[in-house]
Amino acid sequence: MPLSLWMSLAAICAMGAMSPGPSLAMVLRHTLGGGRTPGVIAGVAHAFGVGLYALLTVWGLGAVIERHPAFFQVITWGGAIYLAWLGIKALRAGRGGALHAQAAQTSMGGAARDGLMVALANPKLILFFVALLSQFVTPDMDAGQRAIIVLTAMVIDGGWYILVALGLSHSRVLPWLQARAHWINRITGVLLLGIAIRVVLG
Repeated sequence: MPLSLWMSLAAICAMGAMSPGPSLAMVLRHTLGGGRTPGVIAGVAHAFGVGLYALLTVWGLGAVIERHPAFFQVITWGGAIYLAWLGIKALRAGRGGALHAQAAQTSMGGAARDGLMVALANPKLILFFVALLSQFVTPDMDAGQRAIIVLTAMVIDGGWYILVALGLSHSRVLPWLQARAHWINRITGVLLLGIAIRVVLG
C-alpha cells in the first residue's frame, strides 16, 4: 500500500475514533468508576470490536448489507437497545462513582464487555466502515494489504481511547472528575439515551 494512501486511511480512522459518541462516554464511565486499568481495558476491547468490523468490511460487509437490509436493521435495533441500557445504568449510578470509586461501579470484565459491545452495537461505526473504509479496498488486494487496513483501524482506535483513559486517570484529573461523578453520570446517561433514540428514529 502506498504511503500516501495509508496516511489517508490513518487520518480517516483517527477522525472516526476521535468523534464524540457512545464510545467516549463508555471509556469515561469506566475510567471514572474504576480508574486507569478498567478505562484502558475498555479502550482495548473497543479496538477489537472496531477490528472485527474492519475485517468484515474488507471481506465485503457492504455487499451483504445491500443484499440483506434486514440484517443491518437487526444490528441497528440491537445496538439501540444496548446503548439505552447503558444510558439507564449511568442515570441510576448517581453519586456512586464519587463515593466508591474503587468499588463495584465497574470491573475488568464489565469494562471489556462494554468496550466490545459498544463498538459492535454502534450503527454509526458500521456505516463509517462501509462508506469510507471500503473505499480503500480493491478486488486485487492481497491478504497483507487487507491486514494493514484492519490493523490500522484497530491500533488507531485503541491508541486513542487508551490515551483518553490515561489522561482522565491522571492524579490531578481523576479526583476532579470523581467529585463531579453524579453530573458526569447524568450527562453520559442522557447522551447514551439520546443516541439510542436517534438510532431508532433514524
